[in-house]
Amino acid sequence: MKKWLSKFLPGGRSGVIAVPYLWLLFFFVLPFFFVLKISFAEPDISQPPYTPLMTHEDSKTTITLNTSKYTTILDEVKSFGTTSWSEAAEQSQYVIAYWNAIKLAFFTMVFTLLIGYPLAYNIARASEATRNTLLMLVMIPFWTSFLLRVYAWIGILKDNGIINNLLLGMGLIDAPLQMLYTPFSVLIGMVYNYLPFMILPLYAHLTKLDSRLFEAAADLGASKWTTFFQITLPLSKAGIIAGCMMVFIPAVGEYVIPALLGGGDVVFIGNKLMDDFGPNLDWPQASAVAVVMLALLIAPIVWFQRFEQKQQEAA
Repeated sequence: MKKWLSKFLPGGRSGVIAVPYLWLLFFFVLPFFFVLKISFAEPDISQPPYTPLMTHEDSKTTITLNTSKYTTILDEVKSFGTTSWSEAAEQSQYVIAYWNAIKLAFFTMVFTLLIGYPLAYNIARASEATRNTLLMLVMIPFWTSFLLRVYAWIGILKDNGIINNLLLGMGLIDAPLQMLYTPFSVLIGMVYNYLPFMILPLYAHLTKLDSRLFEAAADLGASKWTTFFQITLPLSKAGIIAGCMMVFIPAVGEYVIPALLGGGDVVFIGNKLMDDFGPNLDWPQASAVAVVMLALLIAPIVWFQRFEQKQQEAA
């Protein structure tokens, strides 16, 4: 193995370790540096549509950092607490977008946990043959285009969709319910699409639990609920946190689901980024918004890493 590593990767083991760091460097650090640089520029009718930070004139180099795009976001935050909600919704578009993204991502995380934990628990406790079948059923949605899965919910939730036609046919309602193009429809679509991201980390942790602990608890007279709350749930804490992070972080930057199921009435920060990078051609503003969003997500990511490190040290 060492000879194979030395042949294809200089440095052997060090070369293997360097691969993920190089990946992060080229596909995260450098792109983030470019976005950060653009956020300090000014919009310009040029190609690319922003001014350079460094200019050279008469053998003199000048660096110009424009912080107005961050000031715009900060001013919206300040005015958000001093105006009514209706006025804030018109004046503080970025703050509203951040709020919608964080709020619906949080509820998505909660509902996927409430639905995903029992599913993951039952999959982990099933027989091996049944377990493989259930895992395949969890993965089947990934075999279909993400866009098609979102479009399918339009047919289900629209005024003349499956749910409204069923309720009208049963006589439970007199008029179609407005479900599409609401925060409810966005939440439904996000919970459906992100549920596997909660189930799989939970399953990976629950399937590793030592069955002898449950047998010992039963021998000592503990009920199933006592065993669950005192043994299963605490030992699966790392899986819960991992699943929550895998759902919450990408859900905050979601674009397709709010655009299709929200119909423009439910604006996420991803939609604002698309508008600024696209029709508005305000790349510096979009970059500043992206940097602020990343800053908001750093705290839970760092906390999760520290928790994982403590778990590994304790083990």
